[in-house]
Amino acid sequence: MNIAFDAKRAFHNTTGLGNYSRTLIKGLATYYPEHQYFLMNPKPSKIFPKPAFKNVHEVLPPTFLTKTFSSAWRSNWVKKDLKKLNIDLYHGLSHEIPVGIEKSGIASVVTIHDLIFERYPEQFSKIDVQIYRRKFRYACKHANRIIAISQQTKNDIIQLYGTDPTKIDICYQSCDPAFGEALDISFKEMVRKKFKLPQQFFLYVGSIIERKNLLNISKAVHLMKDQIPVPLVVIGEGGSYKTIVKNYIKENNLEGRILFLSEQQPFDKDIKTLAAIYQLSLAMIYPSFFEGFGIPVLEALWSRVPVITSSVSCLPETGGDAALYVDPASSEAIAQAMLQVYTNEELRREMIKKGWRYAQNFSLENCTRNVMEVYKKLKNGNTI
Repeated sequence: MNIAFDAKRAFHNTTGLGNYSRTLIKGLATYYPEHQYFLMNPKPSKIFPKPAFKNVHEVLPPTFLTKTFSSAWRSNWVKKDLKKLNIDLYHGLSHEIPVGIEKSGIASVVTIHDLIFERYPEQFSKIDVQIYRRKFRYACKHANRIIAISQQTKNDIIQLYGTDPTKIDICYQSCDPAFGEALDISFKEMVRKKFKLPQQFFLYVGSIIERKNLLNISKAVHLMKDQIPVPLVVIGEGGSYKTIVKNYIKENNLEGRILFLSEQQPFDKDIKTLAAIYQLSLAMIYPSFFEGFGIPVLEALWSRVPVITSSVSCLPETGGDAALYVDPASSEAIAQAMLQVYTNEELRREMIKKGWRYAQNFSLENCTRNVMEVYKKLKNGNTI
């Protein structure tokens, strides 16, 4: 098959959607080399190069007009180029498909990561909610198949958009295999020295936004300040909510207990470096109120790191029997979980053991196979 992807985020996004795109493309090119993969990229990237596989091809807007109006090319005009390339299947990797593709004769799949903007519209601008709703609904209605990255997301698509459940496949995502590699001590110590990391620390990885709950983690750190002499290292950026968190930290004299990595040293989010930071940590804390999947949880499990996360949303799907679950609204519950992990070495060993075993369900090979099975459904159903 000739398979095309909306590759905007694969080339330009450094966070979750970009990591999902890059990891899936790498898996498909590795495990299914008999197919050709075309990455439809609206503009050249200075961040990520084209993956180094012979069966992966980058496609940029071909004319002055399409280069000038690259957003229109990506969302509509790209159909002409898909036909020229004899594309059998188009996969919108992040909630969108080109307008009118259902009339082009090209089969389509869309991945829906979450409908967080529908559940928490107050955390988005009104115009963004309207734009997302229009794009997501269109994709769910007109794509031949929908991939949901968790049961939670599938339930939301059915409940909020009235989509036929038989049209939706759950395909859990994987993370970069680098997280599963046991890095040598010398490299990890080099990373520790570069970023001035303490000998022991809890770790938070994620955008600093209200839903991801860094404020309650900070309150938990404050509650345990006399019992746990271990700081929290934060990897992530934010806006107004980060300011709220920083104000709380200042008001409670926690500056030496909560360390923002990007303020210690510029962090380029190199995967191997990030994996080393995970592996150096005592535990990863991720008590988010709502997620589509919660990839930092999986990254931590692969890194052989205990995980404290939420008992709500999809996070029990991601953490399985390995994580320690808390009520995200309770800083006291988060604090008690931190104390358990800090004081109980046997518990940490058991969580690491269970985490590694559970993470195997999300191997790159397994997750890629599930997506390929969706493609094959379309092929065998003669949509392709």
